[in-house]
Amino acid sequence: MAEEKDYYKILGVDKSASADEIKRAYKKVAIKYHPDRNPGNKEAEDKFKKAAEAYDVLRDPDKRARYDQFGAAGVDGNGGFGGFGGQGMDLNDIFTHFGDIFGDMGFGGFGGFGGNRRQGRPQYKGGDLRLKVKLTLQEIATGVTKKFKVRKQVTCSSCHGNGCEDGHQPETCPTCHGSGYVIRSQRSILGMVQTQQPCPDCNGAGTIIKHKCKQCGGEGVVNGEEIVEIQIPAGVAEGMVVNVPGKGHAAKRGGIPGDIQVLIEEEAHPELIRDENDLIYNLLLTVPQATLGDSVEIPTIDGQARIKIAPGTQPGTALRLRGKGLPAVQGYGYGTGDIVVNISIYIPETLSNEEKKAFEKMSDSDNMKPNPSIKEKIFKKFRNYFS
Repeated sequence: MAEEKDYYKILGVDKSASADEIKRAYKKVAIKYHPDRNPGNKEAEDKFKKAAEAYDVLRDPDKRARYDQFGAAGVDGNGGFGGFGGQGMDLNDIFTHFGDIFGDMGFGGFGGFGGNRRQGRPQYKGGDLRLKVKLTLQEIATGVTKKFKVRKQVTCSSCHGNGCEDGHQPETCPTCHGSGYVIRSQRSILGMVQTQQPCPDCNGAGTIIKHKCKQCGGEGVVNGEEIVEIQIPAGVAEGMVVNVPGKGHAAKRGGIPGDIQVLIEEEAHPELIRDENDLIYNLLLTVPQATLGDSVEIPTIDGQARIKIAPGTQPGTALRLRGKGLPAVQGYGYGTGDIVVNISIYIPETLSNEEKKAFEKMSDSDNMKPNPSIKEKIFKKFRNYFS
């Protein structure tokens, strides 16, 4: 007996989750198990497919209601990408099916690969291309345009994509009369049943080529190269995918070109650590600086910034430079993050005799002993750290 599918568990949400919560959860799982981040990992690919199947059901109010009442059996043949099911679907089905998942901000993410489903006569669809780009924090902060030289199938320059020799045009298929489909009749216990299938002679194109182009062999595409400019929006993060519609492989016989998906990677900054839209900087002060106060420079994306250290600053203190972090990606949050300065204090490992005497002289002073409020604050931080 097959194991019952728990779509809520797959996405990590409660049964009471809202549509927005389900969408956010799907994106999180899809980012984690995306094939570009887990090349050759069959387990990750399987989880990626299961997440897509779960999202396909739970995002649809009608399918979700049937699932809640009857379980997976209530959506068999209706969920899972029109009946493919999580295990039988192709990755391109997922990419095409969820073309809007990052569409409002230009992301292919884990679905914007193919656009809307076509109605009527089918067209050829060019293959998608997948690229990787490593960005610095500066580029992420402002957005950047990158140029890629890609090898791909391009439209044949001799026939301009129609697949015919010069002076000829595709002809209407005599079998389907240009519809791209044929009707098949089959007898069943319910009587004669008619089904619509792609035409076997023109493969659904509706046209045939009698005089094929010698350069492309009637395909309408040849291997070539192209310089592609891709605009990366500000605020992107590791694992996101920017989708560029229509810049992938050219399609046969003037069909719909594929897309380019660019997987975002982040180049480590030598001093700043990213935490979502905030940037973390660990500042190490000397004992005199922390005790007496000081003015110090810290790195930012735009260069150096000077901050004031108050006298008596304690280790573990966090200072914020508002609005000096990274911007939120358009459509996913708002505003700009901060730079968070975490302060540590360096305790000297060796001292001269004169320095030792100076510390020994100060050791009996009440000012050198922590007051109860400072102790409580430090202990509270430790409790929170281990809780």
